Amino acid sequence: MIYITLPTKDLQRARTFYTALGFAENEKFSGEHGVGIIISETIQVMLCVESFFATISPRELCDTSKFVSALHCLSCASKDEVDELVRKAVGAGGSTFEEAEDHGFMYQHSFLDPDGNGWALMHVPEAEAG
Repeated sequence: MIYITLPTKDLQRARTFYTALGFAENEKFSGEHGVGIIISETIQVMLCVESFFATISPRELCDTSKFVSALHCLSCASKDEVDELVRKAVGAGGSTFEEAEDHGFMYQHSFLDPDGNGWALMHVPEAEAG
């Protein structure tokens, strides 16, 4: 399992954004300080209000309007799934920070959530063949 913990300024906005992408909420890991989001069977995101996040990290938060702290990459089943997730992200209040790129062996696009957390999406056709 991979658990990614991300800070948010607005917990309800973050919950609404990630569920608008089609991800389910993990109610066992949701409460007043955070919300668990199920990305896949092996990946979950814990969105924590900034004040709570500060209690679990000794470092200051990154100003995501100026800096990128990480770029989380998800593999998608098709180019259409990549484009659909980016479309949903922008429609739910996120933004793109680069254009889609087709390298032949890999198709990629990306988005930022409303708090500026970066997500890259990629489709690698050869990965389907295994």
